[in-house]
Amino acid sequence: MDDSFELYDLRVEIVAPEGAKIYCGTVGDWFELRGEQLHLPPGQSFSIYSLSAIMPLLPAKQRQTHPHDWMTSDAEIACPDPHCPSRFRISRIGKRSFSHADTTAVPLPSEEE
Repeated sequence: MDDSFELYDLRVEIVAPEGAKIYCGTVGDWFELRGEQLHLPPGQSFSIYSLSAIMPLLPAKQRQTHPHDWMTSDAEIACPDPHCPSRFRISRIGKRSFSHADTTAVPLPSEEE
């Protein structure tokens, strides 16, 4: 049985209005999510408070969604600091295939069940 599935690779980038004072990082800083692994460029950091606002949305953004679903069309998440004008832009940058058996110890239900 084919147990493969696909997830989008994501890039999350800090964006803000030009000249805005932001408190959560530097405009242009980014990380990528490939499968379940976060990847940051060497020497770059990312605020844990910003990450806490973004994390709940990433698994949904990784999956195929209906074209009319807001999860498909809306790409920017507000900074959790109400005084910071920055946003976090989530972009789908590619697709990656995974095997169910390689990602969990729980077996797929048998087709006979």
